[in-house]
Amino acid sequence: MRWDVFAWAALALLLFAAEAMAPGAFMLWLGFAAAAVFLAVLLVPGIPLLAQVGAFVVLSFVSIYIYRRWFRKCERPSDQPALNRRTAALVGRVVTLHSAIVEGRGRVQIADAYWDVSGPDLPEGAQVRVVGGDAMTLQVEPV
Repeated sequence: MRWDVFAWAALALLLFAAEAMAPGAFMLWLGFAAAAVFLAVLLVPGIPLLAQVGAFVVLSFVSIYIYRRWFRKCERPSDQPALNRRTAALVGRVVTLHSAIVEGRGRVQIADAYWDVSGPDLPEGAQVRVVGGDAMTLQVEPV
């Protein structure tokens, strides 16, 4: 067996295995590109190595473009868009300031967690509404 045929078969199998170990639908399409080059090298001997690598790169970009263009468009919208985005899930809640907002920074307690907040200066105990969030800081406004 020729080394280039073996190499492309091994690369395709490794990419498919990587996709199985860490699914994300990215390595799968690279695996399809490697499998296509494997078939081309198997059926047409004598293709230069540079042409093989070039074909792999082009087919990788084409396959990922096809995935992004057609298959990703068909994904269903989530029934819980704020899942795993805690700050987005808190938008709209009215809470009491645990620490006064001084120079734009303060704290609130929501359930058993304390959150840093930013907003206009307000005294401790004031009611505020969460209007947005950035990482671990909530943006608030007075109620």
